[in-house]
Amino acid sequence: MGDWEFIKHRTAADGEVWRSAGGLFYKRTGDQSVQAEAAFQRRAAGLGYPVPQIVDDGADGVEAGRYFFTERSLGETSLHDAALAGADAHGQVAEAVIDAAAAISGRLLAAQARTPLPGGPQQVRAWIRQAGFTDNVFAENPDLDTPRTRAALDRAAERLSGVPMCHSHLDYGLPNAFPAGVIDWQHHGPAPLGYDVYPMLDIVAFKGGGKGYRISPAQRARYLLALEEAALEAYGRPLSGYLPDFLLVKCLFFLALMRPADPQRRDKHLKWHYRRALFQMGLEHYEDCTTIDTAAFPTLAEFTAGAATTPR
Repeated sequence: MGDWEFIKHRTAADGEVWRSAGGLFYKRTGDQSVQAEAAFQRRAAGLGYPVPQIVDDGADGVEAGRYFFTERSLGETSLHDAALAGADAHGQVAEAVIDAAAAISGRLLAAQARTPLPGGPQQVRAWIRQAGFTDNVFAENPDLDTPRTRAALDRAAERLSGVPMCHSHLDYGLPNAFPAGVIDWQHHGPAPLGYDVYPMLDIVAFKGGGKGYRISPAQRARYLLALEEAALEAYGRPLSGYLPDFLLVKCLFFLALMRPADPQRRDKHLKWHYRRALFQMGLEHYEDCTTIDTAAFPTLAEFTAGAATTPR
């Protein structure tokens, strides 16, 4: 790779991320799905999405079946990095991070609202299955594949059936958001308008307190207020009423691929059971009042301490 510096392995596409010596470009490599990702990112740029500009792409010329694309850097500091750097002694995120998150999320939402895809019950159900990895979740947790769970998902699908679908990131969060745009579109796919941006701050709670920072309820409320203003301008109606439906799918997403194969890995088993507990809490909240309060989620440390003191 010459003067390129290895950054990390990719979570999909069996590839890597590299940074140029001057830090002005990033190269993403992998299998044939990298071609599709590059094609989508070019199309998204043409539709006004805040994505990095691709300057080169093609076969890597070294190994058959390997591809790459090179994009301009959006900067060195993601909103996740800024949250870590600016958190106070108690882990509270700085207000500037919330403002930056609201700004880039508003830009993404506006682009998505301008370019809707065909929607309806069938499309929404397909999205729930894809975005929630429901086949995997139910295979690893067959006790959760119940009429109760299915009824909640059916309710979410019905509530969202009137919301237009759009080209979506599907893994949107502070780590891949920058003030200038959004990176890592490898998991892109159709989703109801608002799914990417509305849960952005809530998903920090699914990480169990291990990110090194926290979002207060007041900050989440301020972020959602800014998004409502963006939604009214771009779409003509608010979308925050669908946040519980989005979070129900996120409860599934964060439980997917969590069941450990090694029975000796107690740490991984604790994390799996922790995510199961969050799913069950979210399901109960959704059933009771069609809301999911992530502020009520325990941290992983709190859950672990409770598990250690529970009589067996």
